[in-house]
Amino acid sequence: MQEFWIYFQIGLKHVLDIHAYDHVLFLIALAVPYSFKDWKRIVLLVTLFTIGHTMALMLSVFGIIAIKVNVVELLIPITILVTALFNLFTAGKSSKKESINLIFFITLFFGIIHGLGFSNYFKSILGGDAASKMLPLAEFALGIEAAQITVVFVVLILSYIVQTIFRFSKRDWTLVMSSFIIGVVIPLIVDSEIWNR
Repeated sequence: MQEFWIYFQIGLKHVLDIHAYDHVLFLIALAVPYSFKDWKRIVLLVTLFTIGHTMALMLSVFGIIAIKVNVVELLIPITILVTALFNLFTAGKSSKKESINLIFFITLFFGIIHGLGFSNYFKSILGGDAASKMLPLAEFALGIEAAQITVVFVVLILSYIVQTIFRFSKRDWTLVMSSFIIGVVIPLIVDSEIWNR
């Protein structure tokens, strides 16, 4: 049980690390167009991210896939940018349900990319063969899921407060937050080490 809490906490800290805010930015971009009534869809999106993240770690642990760190470090803010841009272009439109497959794909893809970015560290903290890493990987994934649901819940509370107390429309709130996220991730893309070859 103690080992469970160790890997669960590593998963929590991985998402909630103040120095690695890209994960939180993606979750904000993902959740900001939704409200509490959409909780099933949001939980599904969060779970898709966790599945993608876990798949990438599993493939990395078994040596099936490897990707250069600087490529991953560029792809992470690009996926955040795509999600925020999608929000800008679909804010306030009723065809949101038709485009949900794109959001599902982006979420799964972000999970895979982010998992690959974390794979070297994850492999370094675990000893033994690949098969012995499966249980810690599942415990880690549960920590990620719990942290992501916490972040999304906070975003939904903030959205509710802004839309009820400050009378922002859902569309305006989505536009403001998505624009803020775009403003944060564009410098991350421009300053990526991949351009310094």
